[in-house]
Parts: sequence; structure tokens; C-alpha cells
Amino acid sequence: MSRLFPDVFRNPAIRASMIAIFTFGMAGAMTAPYRSIVGIRELGLSDSLYSFLAFASAAVNVVISVLLGNLADRLGEYRSAMIGACIFGIVGYGMVYAFPSAAIFAISGLLPLPIFGALNSLLFANARAAMQGMNRNDMVTANSGVRAMISLSWVLIPGITGLVLSGASSMLPAYLFAAIACLVCQGIILFALPKRAGAKMAAAHHLTYFGALRQVVSPRISAHIAGVALITSTLHLNDALLPLIATGAAHGRLSDVGILVGIVALLEVVFIIVWSRIARKTGQMTALAAGTIIYALFLSLLGLASEPWHLYALTLLAGIGAAAIISFPITYLQDLIADRPGLGSALISVNIFASAGIGALVFAAGTWATGYSGTAMLSAVTGLSGIAILGLLQRRNAVAPADAEVQ
Repeated sequence: MSRLFPDVFRNPAIRASMIAIFTFGMAGAMTAPYRSIVGIRELGLSDSLYSFLAFASAAVNVVISVLLGNLADRLGEYRSAMIGACIFGIVGYGMVYAFPSAAIFAISGLLPLPIFGALNSLLFANARAAMQGMNRNDMVTANSGVRAMISLSWVLIPGITGLVLSGASSMLPAYLFAAIACLVCQGIILFALPKRAGAKMAAAHHLTYFGALRQVVSPRISAHIAGVALITSTLHLNDALLPLIATGAAHGRLSDVGILVGIVALLEVVFIIVWSRIARKTGQMTALAAGTIIYALFLSLLGLASEPWHLYALTLLAGIGAAAIISFPITYLQDLIADRPGLGSALISVNIFASAGIGALVFAAGTWATGYSGTAMLSAVTGLSGIAILGLLQRRNAVAPADAEVQ
């Protein structure tokens, strides 16, 4: 293929996974920006109940992702679990549109949609299984390409959805659009994703469900997840801080927030591929460290922004740093349980949950002590502490084999 598109994307399973995860991203991009509007303003949920549902939904998604990942590993194929998860997406989004009420919104958010959310890690697991025999650089490139498709969906879809529904009296049709996106995703999984013979893959995967959960929370895995979560929490913190700083200290407008998010998402798509090429020469950890430092610099400068043009000038740093943070941790987490692609990919959901929790704690502490600008700088320190932890863990792992050889 051309120099722009690496040869790894010739693989039919990886190519189909990229298309499928784009449609998965579409469903989230159509509804996530308007979820609070639908839940609170249109269906009457209280702020506290909405917050509880968001937390409970994330917790259910973590458990389901681990269980489905382990089940898929035991079966030796991921297609069946993906088909099932997609059905829950169609039902979950569809029921909110067809039967709009606070109760249905809550039920959808607590069961069908968290199960559909597990499709994210299953698609990465399927792509990882298709990478067997590839060298590490190609694996990083493939994972980056798959992850880039989610960013691409967020570049295009929220604005299109908002434009289509700009004259509507309700944002509920966004849930209908999301159900249709799930249906398209189901079609891709059924008809475009190659079937895999699973007998050999399944032979080594006999963990019980509780055994799988114990492995995920083991000290060895937890320490690495903590480091990654500290890094990726910076993305959650930026999501919360950017609108507040943009419309506060930087004296911008709400429209600036949407434009800034779109610009950064577009830059992420470009630089995800650039970072994968850099990682081929420098190594994944070095590239992740560089990206984290760049994003920490962005957050520090965000805390100093006092004019709208400051925010636009920072989009390049934000896009470059965020691209590294959203792509490299995927392969890093999968490698923690490399012999079980489903369970290893489920760590992606565990990390999302952990990083969101860390982000919430840092936001609460920072805003209480220093305000939004100070919290942005505290977020930078949080990300840098995460890369320091991963560096120490990598050094310890490198020293241990050397000590064993001496003995």
C-alpha cells in the first residue's frame, strides 16, 4: 500500500475491525454530547441520580468487559460475543427512543448499554488475535489505526447530529440514530469480519470468571493499570476543564468549545498514525513518555490561558499529546495479559473506569484548593506521575531478569 497507509491494514480482520469500531464510535458520538440533556432536561432525572447512573453504568461495563473477554478467550473466538453485545446496543438505544421515560433511560444505562460498551474491548481483542505472528511495531500500528477510527467518528458525528436535530424539539432522535449505527455495526461483524477457527486459541484459556477478575486486580496488573490510569485521567480532566476555562478565564463562547474539540479530534486522527511511525524507531514507552510530557505542557498552558486565541494556539499541542495517550496504552494494557486477547483487551475498560475515577478526585481536590486554572496544572502533574510509575515498573522488570541470571 502507499506510505500513508501501512501494509498492516491489508489484513481483512483488522480492516473490518476498523470499520466496525467507527460505527461503534458513531453510536457514542451521536448520544454522549446530548445524554445529560435527554436524561435531565427531557426525562426529568435529578442531577444526583444522573451522576449515580453514570458511575454505576461505568462499573457494570468494567465487570461485563472482563467477563465477556474471558468468555471469548475460552471459546477461542470473539465474533459471537461481539454479535451479542451489538444486539444489546440496538435494544438499549432503541428502547430509550421508543419508550422515553426516566425509568427506561435508567434501565438502558444500567444493563443494555454497558454490555454494548464491552464491544470496544472485544473489537480490540479480535484485532489483537488477528495480529498473531506480527512484529511489535506492526501491532502498535494496527492498534493505532483501530483507535484512530473512534477519534474520526468524534470529528464528524457530533456536529452532524447537532445540525440535523438543530430545529427539533427533542434530542431523542439521536438515540434512534445510534440504534441504526449499532445495526450497521452488527452487519459489518456478521458479513465483513472474517471467521476465525478457535480450537487452538481456546486450548490455553481456562480461567474461571472469578479467576479472571482476580487476575485483573492482582498487584502486578493493578500497578501497571494505576500508572496508565494516571496518564489517561488527563484526558478526562481536560474534558471537564476546557469548557470551564474557555467560557471563564479565557473569555470565550460555548461555540468555541465545540470548534476546539473538533480541531483536536481531527489532529488526533493524524498524529495517531505519526506516533505509530515514531514508536517504530524510539519504542512504545519512549513515545508514550514524550506524548505525556507534551500533553502535560498543554495542560499547564491551558491553566494560563486568558484569551480565546490562546486556546486555539494550544490545539496543536493538545492533538499531538492526546494522540499518544489514546493509542499507546491500548497495546501496553493488552501486553499485560498477552496470552488472553479478550481478557487483556478488557483492561482497556478497567483503565477507562480507573482513569475517570482519578480524574474526578483530582478535579474535586483541585477546584476546591485552586480553581479551574490551578486544576489544569495539577492535571499535568498527575499525568507526569503516571509516566514516572510506568518507568519505574519497566526498570524493575528489566532488573529482575538480570538479578535472576546472576543468581
